[in-house]
Formats: sequence, structure tokens, C-alpha cells
Amino acid sequence: MKKSILTNNYLKVFRAIVKKSAINPIYKLSTFILFIYSGIFYSCEDYLNIVPDNVATIDNAFTLRNEAEKYLFTCYSYLPKHGDGWYNVGMMGADEIILPQATEGQWHAAFRIAMGQQNKDYPYFNEWAGTNKGSGAGYIYLKLFTGMRHCNTFIEEISDENNAPDLSLNERARWLAEAKFLNAYYHYHLFRMYGPIPIMDGVPPITEEPTAHRMPVDSVVNFITNTIDESLENLPDRIIAENTELGRITKPIALAIKAKVLLFAASPLYNGNTDYANFSDKEGIQLFNSTFDVTKWERARDAAKAAIESAEQNGHALYEYSNDVLNLSDVTKTQLSIRNSVTERWNEEVIWGLSNSYFFNHNLAMPPMVGGTGTSTSRFVLGGIWSAPIKIAKMFYSENGVPIEEDKTLDFSDYLSLRAGTEEEKYNIYPTFETARLNFDREPRFYANLGFDGGMWYMKDGNSNGDDDENYHIESKNAETAGYGHFTNWNETGYFIKKLVHWESSTSGSTDPSWLTYPWPEIRLADLYLMYAEALNEAEPASSLAIEYIDRVRNRAGLEGVAESWSTYSSNPSKYTTQDGLREIIHQERMIEFAFEGQRFWDLRRWKKAAEELNKDITGLNIYGKTAETYNTERVIFTQEFITPRDYLWPIGNYDIRRNPNLVENPGW
Repeated sequence: MKKSILTNNYLKVFRAIVKKSAINPIYKLSTFILFIYSGIFYSCEDYLNIVPDNVATIDNAFTLRNEAEKYLFTCYSYLPKHGDGWYNVGMMGADEIILPQATEGQWHAAFRIAMGQQNKDYPYFNEWAGTNKGSGAGYIYLKLFTGMRHCNTFIEEISDENNAPDLSLNERARWLAEAKFLNAYYHYHLFRMYGPIPIMDGVPPITEEPTAHRMPVDSVVNFITNTIDESLENLPDRIIAENTELGRITKPIALAIKAKVLLFAASPLYNGNTDYANFSDKEGIQLFNSTFDVTKWERARDAAKAAIESAEQNGHALYEYSNDVLNLSDVTKTQLSIRNSVTERWNEEVIWGLSNSYFFNHNLAMPPMVGGTGTSTSRFVLGGIWSAPIKIAKMFYSENGVPIEEDKTLDFSDYLSLRAGTEEEKYNIYPTFETARLNFDREPRFYANLGFDGGMWYMKDGNSNGDDDENYHIESKNAETAGYGHFTNWNETGYFIKKLVHWESSTSGSTDPSWLTYPWPEIRLADLYLMYAEALNEAEPASSLAIEYIDRVRNRAGLEGVAESWSTYSSNPSKYTTQDGLREIIHQERMIEFAFEGQRFWDLRRWKKAAEELNKDITGLNIYGKTAETYNTERVIFTQEFITPRDYLWPIGNYDIRRNPNLVENPGW
């Protein structure tokens, strides 16, 4: 077999190292660390054959189909673990979910970014070097550049039909397409963090010093989208072997990611942003194009449309809860349509579920509760420490489908005044329970996403019948079942994250809960609909077609359309008829629909709204209060700080800047 450039260079370097290692044990130790960082055998021990002296080699990795497939799975192994809040910077790095402040024991790299602790000495969630993302095995040195190298090695080796001769032509073409897509996706993952990045479109030789250059943003975007285009012809339309292949790349997935890339590139952070007009590399090459270009929005529009058409043709549709055998109320069924679009495994709305990363932070989202059959599992198991600030609770619409500050028929000015739940509201708020005005008269997504003092939290095991009469509700004042009082587990704001907990998990009784986990929904069809609407409005101001796609998402959420809602209930009834007004509606619709899914973090950045939103106080209810009056008052928990333009892009960090003379650091760092 003809070895690749990577193999030849690698073996030359390695043999030289082995000779030195025999003489100098200290050199041997430093070499071992170097090779872990290089990624030649990291995460591949299950896939690459190891010769007797434990030297990793790819000599046998492509001899037969079985070994080649293992190497393909190595390429997949670098996909982000977004189903774990610890490693999903989008979920924990903005202002949607905060953690208890009295102890930093629960804090991690993503949340420390939200706390304003990002730095260039030892960057948090450092995807450039693959470090400082957490302490779990297999996460510390998961370096995306190494993932790119594996993808390119795979492409080079499998392109040679002398390798893996028992691999069919169709399967060879599909695997090559998957590796190309994964390489493009890893570039995209870094691009939205760092902006201009090096382009890894081949297998570079192993050299003693890194020499990669950062490439202009437009070049990076074109490389990513062109590579995805190359993969499309040979990707399957859908997964047929569902028992073994769910989560592998399909044509709808690739088209959806292409649309996301182009939407990011068309947005204000990268399109017409003069903040980076003077940002260039050491050779004077400008890394940002600061001239606005409407054709970028047109490309994003067309890409989103193509992604929608492919998804719908292959059976994807907005999820709706049906086949009800529990006699649930219409209120609860609408909430389950919203919740299950995320938590129902492989439901028809999920275009890409991350089979490498299942959500398993249920206990951090769900508090102990009071229910028809007694109190749910103890607070030692159910902490409910993931907390939503009051500004996130205020973000959701009124029951009339417009912002609460615009609703001319409902008064939310005194939003923490007390009001008692009624029998008519019993599926949202426990009858006669006094809770804040803010919790009444809200849209279904408010109740599907959030739990609060006096709020109902439907779970299938909430009573003996499985229906929604006298099901679980929350009591979260100081010393109550879900309230402040435990030495580590408490909710800092009084608002809990209901959306991410699967409704059929078993949480009653005194034993540990039995959680129904689910592959993280990296892309939902609702995302494509709102992406398309956004790009349409920018390319074709106040587009009626854009409103049609927004309404599809709103209707599933139990709301009237944009025109009906604003015309009837808003103090700004013509808002949706202008480009600026419709843009504001689309932005809020995205933040509501994808709350707690890690999208807000990236949307605020690409819209250049992070400086506005992430410099506001984080506030919550007074969790130390023991009465309704003392509990339902607002307190400042901490003040976020977002420095512009510095914080829009990650720092590469001092270590990599110093060791690669061709790199320039992002502005402000």
C-alpha cells in the first residue's frame, strides 16, 4: 500500500524520536505528550491497529472495509458533545441558564465565559488547542484540528481504490462524502468561534513547528460550503438502517449546515462589520470584508430553501403530540408538542440528532416537586439548579402572541404583583396558589419551557392515572420542597428549565429517577423555517413569504399568525409590515422557540446584539423569602460584562500565538 504524506512524515519523525527516547527518558515523556496533542492516536485506540511495541500506525487501517470503517468512526468521534450542558458552550455561555453563585463547585468552562472570565492566558473552552473544556475523560484534548487531519487522511486513503478493496464503490463514495462533510463541519464549528481560521483541505506534513495561517472570512465560508457541495451527491437522502446508522450524515443534514454557515456569514457580525476593518494578518492580508453585501443574504435564503425542500421530501415535519391515550387537556397536549420536539427520540422534526451525545442533565433541570401521588424524588437527586433569569421569563410572549410590553390588552407593568391561580388555569398554575403576575396570561411556550413557584409541571408519573389533573406542581419558596435550603442544590432565580426534561421519565418515589434520555437535536426543522424567514426578510424586505414560515412555527406553539396577533393585540400594529419591525419579530421568535437549546448564544453574536443583552443585570426572585410577598421580589444576582468587539470572538491564546509566528490574535485580546 502506498503510504500518504502524513504516514511517511509521521513515521520518519517517530523513528527518530524512538532512537532519542532510548537514550533520554525525559525526551520520551515529552514526546508522548507531544503525540497526544498531535492527535495521531488520540481517540483511535479502538480503531487503529497497534503493533507490539505500542507504536500507532495507519499501515493496517485501510487494508479492509472493517478497519476503514473504524477510521471513519474516528472522524465522527470529534463531533461536539452538545447533549451535555457541561460541554455545550452555547447552552451555558450566554444568559439563559445560570448556576448557584454561593459556591463555584458547579461552575465549568462554558459558564465561566458567561461570568466574564474568558482570558487569553488559559482560554476557557479552548477549541483551538482542545483544552480547558472540562475534566471528563476524552474531552480535555479533543482537538478539532486533529479531527480535520483524520478526515483528510481518510479521504486520501479511501480515494485510493487499492485500499480497502472489499469496499463497494457506492459505499466508498458515501464514506468519502461523510468525511468531507465532517471536515467542513469542524471548520464551521471553529469559524463561528474564531472567525478567520486556517483551512485544512489536505494532509499536511508533520513539521517541528506549526505554521498555519488564518484565512479571510470569505475564503473560509467558501471552502466550507464548497466542501459540503462536494459531499452532497453521494450522501443518502435518509437513513435506512436505523438500528445502526441514525446520526450519520444525510443530504438534509448537509444542506441544513450549509444554510447555517451562510446565514452566519450573512449576519451583521461578518457582513459589513467595520469593527474589524483593520484586522489583517502579519502579511497584511485583510481577514474581514467590512463591506455589506446583500447577496450573502440571498445565498443564505436559497440555501435555507434547498434545505427545507430536502428535509420535507424526506419525511421531516414539525412535531405534534398525537395519539393521546391519557385524556390530556388541550393545554397539556400543546405543551407536549413543544417539549417533545426536543425530547422525543428521533422524532420527525429532528433533522440531525447527535447519536454521540445524549442529553442526561435532567436532574439539573428538574426540581423535586409536589404531586397528586406525593413528593417526587428527593432534592439530593433532583436539584433543579439550572436557573433562568427573569429577563428570559419576560422574553416569552403574552397569551396573545406579542411581547408583553406591547400587549395593549394585558397589563404586565407590575409583573411581580401577586395573583391566585383559578380553576380555568389549573393546567398551567395550581388553583388558588399565589404567584407572580408574570406567570399568568402567557403563551404555551412559556409554560412548556419554564417551571416556577405554583406552576404545573406535567409528568406521566405525576399521578396514578397518568393524566394532567392534580399532577406535579412546584413549591420553591425558602425551605419548601424545591426551595432554597439544601447545601448545594438550589435554583438561583426561581425559574426552572422544564423544556429539556422528557415527560415520560420516572421521577416519583424514593428511588433514583429513570430518565428517558435522547440524542441531542442539533438541527430541527423549525430552525430551518426561521432561518429561511430571516434571510427572506433581509433579501426581500417585509416578505410575506417570511411571515408564512414564521406562522408555521407559531401555529405549532398554539399562537395565531404574526399579522393577526400584531394587528389585534399590539400597541405597534404595523410592526410586521417593515423590514426592521419584522426583523425584530423574527429575532424574538428565534430566541423563544430555541430557548435553552444553545442557539441564543450564537444568535446574539451573529446579530451583534450581545453587547446589548450581555451587559444587563442577571436578576431573579428572592429565593430566601418564605412568604409569597417576600419571595416575589426582584434581586440582582450579578452583572454581566461583554466587551465589544473583543468578546464577539474567542481568544486563540498566548500559547498558540507564541508557538506559531504566522498567527495573529483576535482584536482586543
